[in-house]
Amino acid sequence: MADHSSPYRSSPRLRPARPDDAEPLAEALIRNRDHMRPWEPRRPDDFYTPQAQAERLANPAARVWHLTDGGRVVGAFTLSGIALGPFRSASLGYWVDSEYTGRGLATRSVGEVCAAARDDLGLHRVEAATVLVNAASQRVLTRSGFERIGTAPRYLHIDGTWRDHHLFQRILHDGPPDPAA
Repeated sequence: MADHSSPYRSSPRLRPARPDDAEPLAEALIRNRDHMRPWEPRRPDDFYTPQAQAERLANPAARVWHLTDGGRVVGAFTLSGIALGPFRSASLGYWVDSEYTGRGLATRSVGEVCAAARDDLGLHRVEAATVLVNAASQRVLTRSGFERIGTAPRYLHIDGTWRDHHLFQRILHDGPPDPAA
């Protein structure tokens, strides 16, 4: 359970990631390393540096939004594997700082990211996957309009081993692909 006595009790906001987020993002990842360990791949120590995060933020193949509270990054939401053409789909990944969980921020932010995926990117669907025991993330997805579509054995290498995952998707619209997008 999160410690809700934290001095950071304002209302965080979601915004597109910026290059100058590299240092506060690295700080957030270090601060939440133990919190995210059961849900993340094992990372080398240099992953947690501002330089490594600057390189990740410069990746044009993903769209990233940060949940921020003042100058702190307190969450990240990423659309990766963006496919256009007739597929018009992407994969969603996200995390929220341990001091901010249980406040509905992930659900609200996932909704905002899905709206941007539909309205700004013209995507038809967004998919996500969770380790089988990650009930909190599964609640976020179902509250955000995702439906579970299956289970994939040994889907991702998480916390040192191949883990089964539940697969989810959210259909954003059923209109034809925008030829201009």
